[in-house]
Amino acid sequence: MEQYDIIIIGAGPGGLTAGIYAGRQGTRNLIIDRDLAGGIGREVPEMENYPGFDSVSGLELIEKMKEQATRNCELHEMEDVREIIKTDDEYRFTVKTNKDEYQTKTVILATGSSHRHLDANGEEEFKGKGVSYCATCDGFFFAGRDIIMVGGGNSALQEAIYLKNLGANVTLVHRRDEFRAQKHLQDMIKKEGIPTILNATVEEIKGSMLVESVVLKDTKTGELNELPVNGVFISVGYIPHTELAEQLGVELDESGHIIIDKEQKTNVDYVYAIGDVCVGLKQWVVACGEGAVAATSAYNDIKQDS
Repeated sequence: MEQYDIIIIGAGPGGLTAGIYAGRQGTRNLIIDRDLAGGIGREVPEMENYPGFDSVSGLELIEKMKEQATRNCELHEMEDVREIIKTDDEYRFTVKTNKDEYQTKTVILATGSSHRHLDANGEEEFKGKGVSYCATCDGFFFAGRDIIMVGGGNSALQEAIYLKNLGANVTLVHRRDEFRAQKHLQDMIKKEGIPTILNATVEEIKGSMLVESVVLKDTKTGELNELPVNGVFISVGYIPHTELAEQLGVELDESGHIIIDKEQKTNVDYVYAIGDVCVGLKQWVVACGEGAVAATSAYNDIKQDS
């Protein structure tokens, strides 16, 4: 059974950064991800607030980070961690995946999150048939077509702008009377002339083989209106992946996120957490910073025990 000083579960921005820092500290490290490195970060169409870049896509930045990380640690993509077992040995944890088993002295949880769904009628039925959670994945197919983007945060507005630039006729739909997104994104929505429907929720997605319309409900009056559309893009938040954390007895807050201290430590000794799975600001640069802190904390704890 292979043995490591640090195993990082999740290869998003935070996990890859943790791998870079851990490797440069001289420890033996492994990053495991059940998908491709980057996770939902690969879907970000354009960032204008990542230091050093006027504009960069999530996929481009992930590929650069992945190349750097693999010079400093092992990376196993498409390998799913099923269980983590605490032991009384020097290697305190046994990590079981769908492919192998590993032992490690410390664990960094960078398990990220997944797209939250609307739970509207027809949403599951038309997934991949006009319903999408990824503008960069599917936006190309909707050039010249009528679509809605559901959501009011940074991601929703960024993706609406991206879809407009692809040539889609996009309308923003948000359940509140104002957007939560940063002001410059709201200004760009106005500049691009993207129509908005506020105080509205999607009650039903309708069609035959593909999406043909949505039923919107006015949150103030309760009135229902049917809007013809060819596609529904959804960006209404994320659900943290905490299954492994709960196995280990890691403490969560009331929203289901992992509670960490300033050193990214959880309530379980030698278990650290970073990124979207944690309490805190959901930003790429924050996850990277947390990755650096967690790798350094794990290194210091290992050295203190030796």
